[in-house]
Amino acid sequence: MKFTDGYWQLRPGVDLLRPRDVEDIVREGDDLLAYAPTARIDSRGDTLNQPLITIRLTSPVPDVIGVRISHHLGAVDPGPHFALARAEHDVVVELPEAPGKGPATYTSGRLTARVATEGPWRMELVSDDGRVLTTSTHHSVGILSTPDGRFVREQLTMGVNETIYGLGERFGTFAKNGQSVDIWNEDGGTASEQAYKNVPFYLSDAGYGLFVAHPEHVSFEIGTEVVSRSQFSVAGSELQYYVVYGATPKEILERYTALTGRPARVPAWSYGLWLSTSFTTSYDEQTVTSFVSGMAERDLPLSVFHFDCFWMRQFHWSDFLWDPAMFPDPQGMLTRLKARGLRICVWINPYIAQRSYLFEEGRALGYLVRRADGSVWQWDKWQAGMALVDFTNPAAVAWYQGKLKALLDDGVDCFKTDFGERIPTDVVWHDGSDPQRMHNYYTQLYNKVVFELLETERGEGDAVLFARSATAGGQQFPVHWGGDCESTFVAMAESLRGGLSLGMSGFGFWSHDIGGFEGTPDPAVFKRWVAFGLLSSHSRLHGSNSYRVPWAFDDEAVDVTRAFTRLKMRLMPYLAGLGEEASTTGVPVMRAMALEFPGDRGVAGLGSQYMLGDALLVAPVFSAGQDTTVYLPQGRWTHLLTGEVVAGSGWRQEKHGFDSLPLYVRPGTVLPIGADETGPESAWADGVTLRLFELPDGYDAVTSVLGGTGAAASFRVVRTGSQVTVTSQDAVAGWSVALGALGEPVASAAGEVTLAIGTHP
Repeated sequence: MKFTDGYWQLRPGVDLLRPRDVEDIVREGDDLLAYAPTARIDSRGDTLNQPLITIRLTSPVPDVIGVRISHHLGAVDPGPHFALARAEHDVVVELPEAPGKGPATYTSGRLTARVATEGPWRMELVSDDGRVLTTSTHHSVGILSTPDGRFVREQLTMGVNETIYGLGERFGTFAKNGQSVDIWNEDGGTASEQAYKNVPFYLSDAGYGLFVAHPEHVSFEIGTEVVSRSQFSVAGSELQYYVVYGATPKEILERYTALTGRPARVPAWSYGLWLSTSFTTSYDEQTVTSFVSGMAERDLPLSVFHFDCFWMRQFHWSDFLWDPAMFPDPQGMLTRLKARGLRICVWINPYIAQRSYLFEEGRALGYLVRRADGSVWQWDKWQAGMALVDFTNPAAVAWYQGKLKALLDDGVDCFKTDFGERIPTDVVWHDGSDPQRMHNYYTQLYNKVVFELLETERGEGDAVLFARSATAGGQQFPVHWGGDCESTFVAMAESLRGGLSLGMSGFGFWSHDIGGFEGTPDPAVFKRWVAFGLLSSHSRLHGSNSYRVPWAFDDEAVDVTRAFTRLKMRLMPYLAGLGEEASTTGVPVMRAMALEFPGDRGVAGLGSQYMLGDALLVAPVFSAGQDTTVYLPQGRWTHLLTGEVVAGSGWRQEKHGFDSLPLYVRPGTVLPIGADETGPESAWADGVTLRLFELPDGYDAVTSVLGGTGAAASFRVVRTGSQVTVTSQDAVAGWSVALGALGEPVASAAGEVTLAIGTHP
C-alpha cells in the first residue's frame, strides 16, 4: 500500500507519525526496548499529548532478530499466528551509559541490531563481519492514519545492486525490485499479480531475509514507494517482522525454515510420473484403464494415477463418494489399479456443496463456518450453495478426517488438496479467530489437517499432498503445484518463475501441470514442457478439458516422455539425496541460479533456468524451434545427454530438438546414476554408477547414496594428479565409476576403483 504522493507529500487524508529521538532504551529479560516519541522532547511539557512508539527487539532462534513496532498495545489479538520455533540461545544486549552516549546493540548469533540513541531514529542490521545489511532510518517507521484506517509501516534500505526474491509463488518478473506485492491468497491463475501461495518473506542477495509475521494482508512496496527502500505495512497498531541472517542465500533459507518449519520427507514413489484424468474430461474405469494400459504398452513408466474432480458426482463436491454411474465398483477398481503397482491420488477441497449429504450433517453439528447471525456462510461460486469446513473446530477436523480415512481404507494413497484461497472475511470462526487473518491462514489449517491424517495412517515419510494454496509454514506439507496456467510457452515460463520464487520462500518441493492446464497444448508445447516437467522435483500430466496422455499429441511426444521419464528414474539416487537435503536444511530441490551462484552477477534476477540441486543446470526451451540460450557460470560444464564439454562463463546460443535441452553438469561433481529406469522405488545404491565431472586435483569428498528399498552406501572419491580412486566400505551390488557423461563405467573390485584421467573417455 502506498501512502505518499511522490517523495515530499502524503496522499490526501493520510497523517503520519514517526519516531524522532530515542527517549529511553532498556533491557527487559532477553529483549531490548526502545521508546521513541514522535517529536523532540526538550522539556517535561513536551511529553504531554505526545504519541510514543515502542520498538521491541527479540530473538526466537540464533541469527534471527525480531522487531516489533507498536503504537497502542491494548488491541484484542484473537489470532491466528504463524507457529514459529523457539530455541534457547544466548543474546548479547549492550546499552550505553545513558541515551545519547552511543548506540545500543542487540546480538543474536552472527546478527546485530545497532540502535542509535542520539539524533534521529536509526537502526542498522549488521553481520558479524561488520557489514551493514540494511537500515531502518528516520524516514522508515511510520504510524499512518488513512481514510481506510490505521496502518504501521517499515522501510528498510536497499543497496545499488541489491536484488529481492521470494514473496511466495509469483509469476511475474523473478526479481521483485520495482514491484508492489499484496500478500493475499487468490484463485487468480498464473497470468496476473495474484497468487495462490502468498508468503510474507523475501530473500535479499545483500545477505538477509525479511519475514513479516502477519497472516493477514501484508502490503510490500519493493522500491516502488521509495526507490531506495523496501516497504511493508499492515493494518492496525503493531507490526512484527524478523530479519534473518545468512552468509549465503542457502544459509538464509536454512535459518528461515528453522523458524517457520522444514518440508516433511516425501515418499520415493512420489518422484515418479503422475497421470491425471484431467478436469472436465469424460472418464470412467474403462477410460482410466485404457490410459494405464496405454502407458504400459508404450513402455512409459507410471507411478501415480490421479482422479480429478469428477470422481465425485457433479454438484456434490465435496461428499467423498464415488460417482456410481461412472465408478460402480470403486474398491474393486482401486484394487485392480494398485495391482499394477500404482499409487492412487484423488482430488478434494475444503468446500461442502449444498447438495452434498455432508452439508446438512456439517450444519447440524456446527462444523461449517457461520456468519455473525449464526447462519451458515454460503455462496454459489464453484459449487451451488457452497459452505466451508471450519478447521478451527477440533470436532470438525476429526469429522473431516474421518471422511478421508474411509478413502484411505479403500486404497487411496494421497490427496490433491485443491483450493483454499476463496476464504470469506465476513464470518465468525469457532475459535474466535480474526477473519482477516484467517483468509490467508486457512490453507495452513486445511493442508495440515490432511497431511497429518496421511502421516497417521501411512506413517511419516510416506505422506504427500498435491496442494495449490499455501502461506508461510506451508512448506511443511509438501508437495505444492503451480496452479492453473495456460497451455503456452509463455505460461510455461511464468510457471517456472513461480516455482523458483516459491523455492526462494522456503518451499522445498514443487510441481506444475505438464503441458499447461487451460486449453490443449500443441505438440511442441507439450514436448518442451515434458522435458521441464520431468526435470522438476515432482512431475504430473494434467489438464482441464483435454487429456494429457502423450499419444494424444504425436508419436514423438511418446518418445520424449519415455526418454525423460527414464532419465528421471535413473537420477533417483541423486534426487532422493536432494529431497533429504530439503527436509533437513530447507534448501529446495529446484534452485534459482542466484541460490547456487550468489557471487555471479550474471545470474541476478535470472528466472528462465535453474539448478536441479547443486549439480545439474536445466534451461527449458520455450519455443518450438531449436534455437535457445543458456547462461553458464564459470568453469567447464558437461552436457549430461551428449557429453560435450563447454566453458563458462556467459551466455551460449545452442540448438536442441525436442529430445534435448541445455542440461549441464557442474564441474567438480560426482553424480550418482541409478541402474533402474522403470520406477522411483528401487535399491538406489545397487548397480549405481558414479560419474565424475571435472574433479579438481586434490578433490577428496564423500558421496552418499540413500538406500531406497535397499541399503545405503557412501563412496570416498579422491583425485591425486592424474589418478582418481573411489572406495566404499559398504556391501552394495555392482557399483561402478565412469569419467564424464558418456564414459564407459569401470566396475568395482573389492570395494575400490582407480581411474587414470586421460585414458578413459
